[in-house]
Amino acid sequence: SSSTLDVVLLHLFLQFSAVILALCAASVNAFTPLARGPVVAQSRSRSQPVMEMSVFTEASEKFQGDYPNFSAKGWGPSTKAERWNGRHAMFGWAFIIGTAHAQATGLLPDPATMLDMKTWGGLAQIGGGATISNERAIIMVANMHAFAVGLCATFAPLGYMDTLLLEDGEADEPAYGVMPKFDPGMTAAAEMMNGRMAMMGLITASGYSLITGTPFMDTCNLWLGGLLFPSA
Repeated sequence: SSSTLDVVLLHLFLQFSAVILALCAASVNAFTPLARGPVVAQSRSRSQPVMEMSVFTEASEKFQGDYPNFSAKGWGPSTKAERWNGRHAMFGWAFIIGTAHAQATGLLPDPATMLDMKTWGGLAQIGGGATISNERAIIMVANMHAFAVGLCATFAPLGYMDTLLLEDGEADEPAYGVMPKFDPGMTAAAEMMNGRMAMMGLITASGYSLITGTPFMDTCNLWLGGLLFPSA
């Protein structure tokens, strides 16, 4: 049956995710920053481990050599970029939950009504002469406003804001490794871990939706046990 197939696919997808996480955990050394400081000459024995350049450090240095101007601003494989990607992912989940709440409580007027091409023009078209729904248009405009606020914060941040890019001469944070040290509360390590889980959640939910053909919002609602809105 369809429900049995969904359970099997979900089980297989979770197993696949567990394998990916296990591989990431096994490669923790690849994301661990190299120790800095004076190097003390020591005699090496066969049993003594040899410090090698990590994959993350090697990628960062290669990007810095190829694109020094971009690297100086925090673009590419950097802790600054990872932190902001995590923040965007967490904001995305907040927006997803808000959208589901609006759907469940009827806050979006006439959600299924399709926009009139003559009134709205090409912005309402999705190809083949079809137009987007009123619900989709409202969500899109709300995202456009959030994007505009993000652009303002990027190019003209206020003094108390954390900048999106590194300032001139500002050094990037050290890499956190696969599993940051547990540091609860409003801390940088907690934010980094929450951001990583948000990014992984988006990837997992999107992948499940694509594999099973389930709408993304229905996938989120399914995984939350129907807490977002009643299932059809």
